[in-house]
Amino acid sequence: MALTVRHVLILRALGLGDFLTGVPAYRALRSAYRDAMLTLAAPAYLEPLVSLTGAIDRLLPTLGLSELSPAHRPDLAVNLHGRGPDSIDILLGTDAAKLITHRHPLRPKVAGPDWQEDLHEVRRWCRMLELAGVSADPDDLRLSPPALAPLVSGAIVIHPGAAFPARRWPAERFGAVARQLGESGHPIVVTGTRAEKPIAEAVISSGDLPASSNLCGELDLVQLAASISSARLLISGDTGVAHLASAYGTPSVVLFGPTPPSRWGPPPDGPHTVLWRGSTGDPHADQPDAGLLRIAAAEVVIAARALLHVPAESAQRRMTSSTAPA
Repeated sequence: MALTVRHVLILRALGLGDFLTGVPAYRALRSAYRDAMLTLAAPAYLEPLVSLTGAIDRLLPTLGLSELSPAHRPDLAVNLHGRGPDSIDILLGTDAAKLITHRHPLRPKVAGPDWQEDLHEVRRWCRMLELAGVSADPDDLRLSPPALAPLVSGAIVIHPGAAFPARRWPAERFGAVARQLGESGHPIVVTGTRAEKPIAEAVISSGDLPASSNLCGELDLVQLAASISSARLLISGDTGVAHLASAYGTPSVVLFGPTPPSRWGPPPDGPHTVLWRGSTGDPHADQPDAGLLRIAAAEVVIAARALLHVPAESAQRRMTSSTAPA
């Protein structure tokens, strides 16, 4: 007897970039279970973006791997968090009728595909769903734009921060890039969290930018999304904001290290330039990755100018429909 699916619970209790790389999987589940309630267990701060996926009905605020208490027992639980026994156990604890997950040797009774270390993060989850009989399109990354006017439209957005120092290109190099791009005629703004203001101040000082360019701590998540969706160009490291550029077709120059772009990079056919020196390392290290440091400011300027010289309409190639499908 076929399982009737009225409630799908998806676990992805991770950050912004993880949330955005999961969009094709969310949308695949929405298409497969059109009449079901889709709940995403994820950090509460992501809630403003949930409706922009056109797939998720509600967010279950979840901090890390902790016990889940959904309002309704799920008919289907989907593990988009990882492959470990903890995430599997948490979803088993919801008493879901069916679980889609990768297998783990410590949970031999739970079926699922083997984990493949070398897959791109987007394709990893699409593959898992495909093997479970749910058709998924890894290129279906788009978000609807927020119903909010950006503070600055058509800007070059520089986002120098990242969760760990290993992925932070030096602020002074971002400043050197900003100084050379100042002649483009586009406004330049620097974004980040309130805690990243000192990094932004170093970019602004070395880049001869006005103090008003510092938007660190000034934008909530929806305002950040609006700014990226309307930006002329984003320059950043391998961090969540780079995935917003992918979601909106915004041209971007993304600096990779120590994680390869084959794992977390933007779509290869989009208006994005990836700079990477081919070396891998610890993404959680407390010092900038050696390969990342081998990327020179001049290379970033050349890549940025190439994207700026392409007309905005063709460079950004905004999605043909600004509204994600139901």
